[in-house]
Amino acid sequence: MTARVVVAGASLGGLRAAEQLRAAGWTGPITVVGDEPHMPYNRPPLSKRVLAGTAPFASLALTPRANTTDVEWRLGTRVTGARLRDRVVVLDDGEELGFDGLVVATGLRARRLRCPGPSGPGSGRHTVRTLADISALRDELDLPGVRLVVIGAGFIGCEVAATAVGVGVAEVSVVDVESLPMLRPLGEFLARALLRRHEERGVRFALGTGVAGFEGDDRVTGVVLSDGRVLPADVVVESVGSVANTEWLAGNGLDLSDGVLTDEHLRVRRVAEAAATAGGRAFRAGSEAGGRTFGMASEAGGSAGGAAAEAGAPPYGTTADTGCLSYVVAVGDIARFPNARYDGVPRRVEHWSIPGDTAKHAAKVLTAQLCSQPADFAPFAPLPSFWSDQYDFRLQSFGSPELGHDDVRLLDGEVDGDMLVGYHRDGRLVGVVGLGGPAAAAAAAQHRSLLLEGPALSPQGAAP
Repeated sequence: MTARVVVAGASLGGLRAAEQLRAAGWTGPITVVGDEPHMPYNRPPLSKRVLAGTAPFASLALTPRANTTDVEWRLGTRVTGARLRDRVVVLDDGEELGFDGLVVATGLRARRLRCPGPSGPGSGRHTVRTLADISALRDELDLPGVRLVVIGAGFIGCEVAATAVGVGVAEVSVVDVESLPMLRPLGEFLARALLRRHEERGVRFALGTGVAGFEGDDRVTGVVLSDGRVLPADVVVESVGSVANTEWLAGNGLDLSDGVLTDEHLRVRRVAEAAATAGGRAFRAGSEAGGRTFGMASEAGGSAGGAAAEAGAPPYGTTADTGCLSYVVAVGDIARFPNARYDGVPRRVEHWSIPGDTAKHAAKVLTAQLCSQPADFAPFAPLPSFWSDQYDFRLQSFGSPELGHDDVRLLDGEVDGDMLVGYHRDGRLVGVVGLGGPAAAAAAAQHRSLLLEGPALSPQGAAP
């Protein structure tokens, strides 16, 4: 039988994995399995142009490269389990799909608050993750006199608030347990500048407080805050983080405490090996990682339920020197990997560039393993980047600003206008963010080469 690679997950990471497997020389069958009925599409515009109605759903479609015409796509099908020892994944209809190599690309889902009050379809409570999410939300924002409350002031929350103002929503309020919007990715200096820009456009903020529940019978009429205040609401958007889709991997001896832990080549690591380097965290970007509490319990992350790791690591199919599963790799924002460019602490990175970057490296590693080729690859060391369009300005970042919050410098511009901000650790520039128009974004891009050339952080410079 011809060797086959199964890609679990049919979003951007799954598509890029299939393309990069072919580019790396894999000629055997590739089967991509995904739970949504759609071919892969671009998610960042969902909270902006698509929600605003200025971009049709069809514009989001990603065109697969010509080298993937023979790839099998199993859409509308969910992977529910795996027996990695037997090299089998289990689908939601009970079918068992054998593989020689496996790419874990099942990504994330939106976290939901578990609070007293109305919930479910028709309740007025929404998330922003899929085409179906945006379709339902857009219909409700089009109603006259809508009062919108956004829970969560991260990237998605701020983008939704900005879009809602732009389409004429009557009242827009944002709630967050943090003291400033987008505090974790941007740090205090730039977060304050962002707050001013939102407030100048009429957005109201309730910061430093969580959510205790929702008022209303079948439909939300208000959001009850943990400090006792009630915000009137007709529509609520819950932007409170994400949950890694790892449940299907339970029982295989993996560290699933925050996504899927990998080595420096994106090979999935066994739990015994994982214990030595536990403690990584996620960079919160477009969809934000979990970890913030909004006053009530929220959906738990991953099948490990917050435990350090799953016990009982099997000794099968591992590389002799690292204890990794040599035939299983992870790509996209589900992968928790050490970045040799920084301090080697494993982290998930939820930036748009990461699916492509991880897929390129992981495909080479997996193809070399399956084809018994030399695998002398340098450790994976991507330069993260992100952007966020809000109103008439853009946040454009290169590097890892989150590592340099203790040493933030205004590199160019003015606090109340376009600006370029640098983030430093151990005296080294580790990230830049431009805030403003095209010139600010271009200024950030000019620092990309400097960030690429910088030496690795010392162990003492590791993020806490």
